[in-house]
Amino acid sequence: MNRVEELESAILKRADRLAGEYRERAERSRTRILKEAAEHLRLHEEREVLIAKSQSDRTFRRKVQSSELRLHAHMDHLRWNLVRGVEHRLEERMRAFAEREDEYLKVLQAYLSQGAQAIERDDLVAELNRHDHQRLAGRWEAFVAEAAPDKRIELAAEPIDSLGGVLIRSRDGRIRLDNTFEGRRERLRSQLHQIIVERLIPATVDSGGMM
Repeated sequence: MNRVEELESAILKRADRLAGEYRERAERSRTRILKEAAEHLRLHEEREVLIAKSQSDRTFRRKVQSSELRLHAHMDHLRWNLVRGVEHRLEERMRAFAEREDEYLKVLQAYLSQGAQAIERDDLVAELNRHDHQRLAGRWEAFVAEAAPDKRIELAAEPIDSLGGVLIRSRDGRIRLDNTFEGRRERLRSQLHQIIVERLIPATVDSGGMM
């Protein structure tokens, strides 16, 4: 083999070696690209699944919250109707009690006594509803003497609109204590409401039975 042939053979070998190296590089690049593409696709799929799951969870939570809101609204409406029904019956009981004169007048006298002692004035004015005004006007002094002997309590000329009880005030009107049925009920409203709700609506029902 002459010198030229040797040179050609060396060049061919060199070219073949370079071609092999480039093929290996290309194969590694292809493998790496395919691997990265597969990983990217996997991450994309996982992200899509997570997004879909998150949207599904949000939709489910919204439905649950909507159901809970409807349930609470229903329970509030039920509670309100029950409380109003009991309060209406309470008013009927108050009217019926006021008709039992002997018992009622003892309570009215106690209301007058308690109110008179609570107001630090000697001269007071008492206001009654029309029915009580009529039945006590003729014996007011004796009624007051038994209820609050250390006070001077005048019966107001005009009756008030009330189911029963007495409204007591100082003569100048600056101090007043509402011992009417309505006034006492208003002061006890939060306690009455709590008692009514506890008796009529058990905790498990009020919470919709959900723990």
